[in-house]
Amino acid sequence: MKSLAELQALRDSMKGRIGVRDDAEGNIRVVVGMATCGIAAGARPVLTEFTKEVEKRNLHNITIAQTGCIGICQYEPVVEVYAPGQEKVTYVKMTPEKVSKIVNEHLVNGNPVLEFTIGANAK
Repeated sequence: MKSLAELQALRDSMKGRIGVRDDAEGNIRVVVGMATCGIAAGARPVLTEFTKEVEKRNLHNITIAQTGCIGICQYEPVVEVYAPGQEKVTYVKMTPEKVSKIVNEHLVNGNPVLEFTIGANAK
């Protein structure tokens, strides 16, 4: 991807494929930091992998979104998960390989993967 238009087209395509609504009430929100620091650290493949994994599992209660700078650039790529009635969970140093475990354990079964969180990586 070499332009903002290509990124926006990918976002629109993925939204259409999994039926994601930006403000679906009651959904679990997965927010990927996509500022320049996040993109440089590999956030784009992480965002793509979350979208693919949610689509593959046919999960309709998950909203995948992107945001600008989250403010902890040394931990990029950063993903925040907001589940209704629970505290926000911040995953850091994300890779596409970690996504499947987060989707399975956290998004589907409600158990955050603590080894990937900021608390476990703030050393």
